[in-house]
This record gives sequence, structure tokens and C-alpha cells, in this order.
Amino acid sequence: MTAERPLHLALIIGSTREGRFGTTVAEWVLGHVRQRGDVSVDVIDLAEVPLPTVQQAVPVVTGVYPSPDVQAFARRIGAADGFVVVTPEYNHGYPASLKLAIDSVYVEWNAKPVAFVSYGGLAGGSRAVEQLRQVFAELHATTIRETICLAMAHSLFGEDGRLLDPDGPDLAAKSLLDQLTWWAGALRDKREKHAYNT
Repeated sequence: MTAERPLHLALIIGSTREGRFGTTVAEWVLGHVRQRGDVSVDVIDLAEVPLPTVQQAVPVVTGVYPSPDVQAFARRIGAADGFVVVTPEYNHGYPASLKLAIDSVYVEWNAKPVAFVSYGGLAGGSRAVEQLRQVFAELHATTIRETICLAMAHSLFGEDGRLLDPDGPDLAAKSLLDQLTWWAGALRDKREKHAYNT
């Protein structure tokens, strides 16, 4: 990827819960993203995105969104070449705030890669990721194989927000971003040559 035209990634913080740990995990991921010279990044914190909980009648497959808040969100998703979704696991699933965001737009997700960084208890959020793979497949998005699942996540980070033992997770973050940017570049090139039809 040339320095003149970097890939544009969106890092999505899926939890909106009070006292959430997602911002700590997201800051760690963001540090790795910012070390790269081939990408720019937009941090989309769903706690700060005012999406309506009642969907309007126009089907999202049209790409027409009557709500100004959804229009603004759609522009940010549409501008991204790929996504890193940071999600917790709530009751063996992913948060309702993330499902609302995903379902609020449609064509903007199409033919783009999605990577997952999950966190939680013993399962590390892996059950949330498995469910999200099914959802993004329906949106014609490509979920990459490399995934980071942080088991017992609270115990992995110190009070300063840094990993206590960063070697393994840091290597995993590099692998995840390498794979994500490969797919993002390949799919961007393809979309620009041939419009993707669902």
C-alpha cells in the first residue's frame, strides 16, 4: 500500500455499558494501528453514536437512510476499507448496541473485511465472535480468520491500561492487522474496478 493512499480502517467499540472495559482494549489495539504507515483510522465509539432504536420503514438494502444520525453513521462506515470490531461477550453473545449499529446500515458493509478483538471471562468473548461471523456474512462482508480473544481480560492489563505480559497479544495484533490490511487492499482494488452486487 502506497504512502500516498493509505487504507482507511474503522475501529468500532461495541460496548456502551457503564464502566465498560472496551475502551482499554480499544486503546491497546489503536496503539498498534497507529504504528503502521499504511493505514488511517476512525474510532467509532458506539457510546457516542446516537442511532435510533426504532428502525424507519425504508429497507436498509437501498442505502437510503431517512434519519440524519444514521446518515452520518453510514458515511463513516462507507468511508472505511475495513473494520476492527472490539466486542465483549454478554450472556454468551455480543452487545445489543453492536447489533443495532450493524443493522442500521447495509451496503456500506458490503465487500469489506472485518477483524475481531474480543474480551471477556474464560471464553475471551469467542462466542460473541462466532455469532458476529454469521451476521457479517449476511451483510456480504468478509470476516478474517485471525482473531484476538482476551480471556480474563481485566487481569491482563495493569492500572495504567497496559498489558502486563504483552509479547503474545502484541504478536497477535500484528498478525491480525497484517491479514486485515491484505484483505482491505485486495477488496478495495476489486470494488474500484467492478461494482459489488449483492
